[in-house]
Amino acid sequence: MSSSNIKIFDTTLRDGEQVPGCKLNTQQKLVIAKQLDLLGVDVIEAGFPVSSPGDFKSVEAISKMVKNATVCGLTRAVKKDIEVAAEALRFAKKPRIHTGIGTSESHIKYKFNSNKEDILYRAYEAVKYAKSFVEDVEFYAEDAGRTDNKFLARVCEQAIKAGATVLNIPDTTGYCLPSEYGAKIKYLKENVKGIEHAILSCHCHNDLGLATANSIEAIINGARQIECTINGIGERAGNTALEEVVMILKQHPYLNLDTNINTQYLYRISQLVSDSMGVYSQPNKAIVGANAFAHSSGIHQDGVIKNRETYEIINPKDVGVTQSAIILTARSGRAALAYKAKNVGYELTKLQLDIVYASFLNFADQKKEVNDEDIHQIIESTAISKQILSA
Repeated sequence: MSSSNIKIFDTTLRDGEQVPGCKLNTQQKLVIAKQLDLLGVDVIEAGFPVSSPGDFKSVEAISKMVKNATVCGLTRAVKKDIEVAAEALRFAKKPRIHTGIGTSESHIKYKFNSNKEDILYRAYEAVKYAKSFVEDVEFYAEDAGRTDNKFLARVCEQAIKAGATVLNIPDTTGYCLPSEYGAKIKYLKENVKGIEHAILSCHCHNDLGLATANSIEAIINGARQIECTINGIGERAGNTALEEVVMILKQHPYLNLDTNINTQYLYRISQLVSDSMGVYSQPNKAIVGANAFAHSSGIHQDGVIKNRETYEIINPKDVGVTQSAIILTARSGRAALAYKAKNVGYELTKLQLDIVYASFLNFADQKKEVNDEDIHQIIESTAISKQILSA
């Protein structure tokens, strides 16, 4: 793998499905997995096989179907979990077992009623056992964001000794600031013995709205895999949004970091996941929201009509959106009205536009948005309608 290539680990079908009310059946998961494979993700985390018969069936079915991506199954640091995951993944062309344990003081004390030495032992044993089934083993240090860096480095070293190929450093609670999380990745990159034998991975949650920023800081500081979901769906406030980190890297080429994602499929798969799960992104959601390429302010509309790049840093077609949207509202200017009128068949002179614009403003004050049918109505209601229509 090139040092500039960032692997995309998609966990929509595992972490994303943990959203209340978003349970998918096997057929729905297969449809999404197929599109993720076409999208170009490097790893599909297909589920948590031991959690239920349905999840086992889905991971097994996805393993049989996926042609390009690595298929991953999640486990705890428990032998039974690992055995079940290995069984579910047995048909995968490129299987990965994702095992791990909590490493923060909170998890060690309250979740496991244990101590650091026991955690080190269990981490090593889990990876070693997983390695007896598959070559590709990813280790996660749950709540790494709140774990002391020195102890986290010791855990990572044990995982590498046992054969881990990927080290997942989750900000499980979304607590870290970008500078803190980036520094944590940098510390591990510089202080973990044997780190050259493993890939550092970031898995960031969005509790404070920092998941995307934290993931970008992670890769700037040495991580080479981003764990994310379509639309940023996931536990509580969600995960890093795949479409956001991918487009950040695409739009900032000077970072010299890129992915294998075919970005023209982003909008389509965003809609597919929304429809399948019944959870829709807010209109102002970056990249795939309904308003991501919509303009209603007169100043913005005038600029975009003259040159799209005045107010858009992304070409809508790059993410699978047909074109920018000019939305007529009471805030729209003459340029936008003339543009939309021309699209429905009216070539207005400057004088005609002034007359129609006055009627338009009165109409727009009574309605949130003015559509194409409304334009016909507005023009036909003016004193110059016959002159315009006959032109």
